[in-house]
Amino acid sequence: MSDQVWLKGFLEVLKEAVEGGTPGQGTAFLDGTKADGSGNNGLLATLAGLSAAQASDPTPLGLSVAAHAAHTAYHMEVVVRWNDGDRGPFDWKGSFAPATVNDEEWKQLQSRVNSAYTALVQLAQQPTDWDDAEEDAAGGVAGALAHVTYHLGAVRQLVKLL
Repeated sequence: MSDQVWLKGFLEVLKEAVEGGTPGQGTAFLDGTKADGSGNNGLLATLAGLSAAQASDPTPLGLSVAAHAAHTAYHMEVVVRWNDGDRGPFDWKGSFAPATVNDEEWKQLQSRVNSAYTALVQLAQQPTDWDDAEEDAAGGVAGALAHVTYHLGAVRQLVKLL
């Protein structure tokens, strides 16, 4: 399998996790988005469906959706920063802040998640030959997919508690 075929498939799964499925099409792992666009279970649509108050609720599990969103954005940002040569230190504990947001902060946090995702996709599309790419870049992008999907699942479970 060529690098480009592998990368295209990888980015399709990442896109599904963040943007949701293509309306009316099958999906790799999410419940399908209906032809009318409803039922989108990607991270961005899930976040957009919540108010700031809902996103700030710590739930019985102790973390709010806002905290998960902030941490997910931070992780994607760190992958890109690492590829650019930044070796930290990184504040992983602090990356779960803000845990509570007002309406404007919630909009900004959702925008941050989207921007971090866009930058990650751009990073993944840079190398033309993954055999010659830095192992850190490939591992970082693969780790980001696993990390995003984990937090998407966590957020979807938290939404059930709201």
